[in-house]
Amino acid sequence: MSPPIVFYDIPSTLPNKSWSPNTLKTKYALNFKNIPFKIVWVEYPDIERVSKEIGAPPTSNKPDGRPHYTLPMIHDPSTGAVISDSSNIAAYLDATYPDTPRLLPEGTFGLFRAFEAAASALLTPVYPWALPASHSFLNPPSQDYFRSTREKSLGKTLEALVPTGEEGAAAWANFKAGFGKMDEWVRASGTGATYFMDKTPSYADIWIAGYVLWLKLVLPDKWEDMKTWHDGRWATLLRNMEKYEGVPE
Repeated sequence: MSPPIVFYDIPSTLPNKSWSPNTLKTKYALNFKNIPFKIVWVEYPDIERVSKEIGAPPTSNKPDGRPHYTLPMIHDPSTGAVISDSSNIAAYLDATYPDTPRLLPEGTFGLFRAFEAAASALLTPVYPWALPASHSFLNPPSQDYFRSTREKSLGKTLEALVPTGEEGAAAWANFKAGFGKMDEWVRASGTGATYFMDKTPSYADIWIAGYVLWLKLVLPDKWEDMKTWHDGRWATLLRNMEKYEGVPE
């Protein structure tokens, strides 16, 4: 029996520890494909060190040009591969474990990248709420890192990000409209479509589910509104994905 994949995730004080939309995508993907894995928890300040230790590639560059390391990443002992970035991980899992359910239909990774870019733009209005809320659930070492790096990048405190009053109402309406666009994409696949590929779940659905679960976890009050949107589509998505949230024994 092959050794389990090592999946690197960021812990929190939430009951199941997992919270990050990006790492949730990889947890969903591994479970969807029924690939055994174990989790190694890494606090934010340790991500760069751990990435370098196991030979993980950076996922981007910092403003000053230095490499930027992020989670999720996986180490597959069966092949020796170390992969970072949730979408690259999904492509690797499909290529390396072809006898498991596919995340991305063959030949569609480029199309998925286009979807990813479009969907990411629709998610931006929620960050002023979700970033401060996420910070509150992190462990102290990660809290300090998260606050300092985000505030330096954004030029304001996390608390100052949160929109209120008419500004907040407009921003939330804009965010809802973005999910309305994604609802249109699903409905375009057919009457009564559940997923972006009608009745067949794919990595596009997992990708969105990672964000929806994140918002449910860190913004429970906002989730009470969001779960009613578009005939309850997003609550239904999480119910359908719930079986992929756990960790193998």
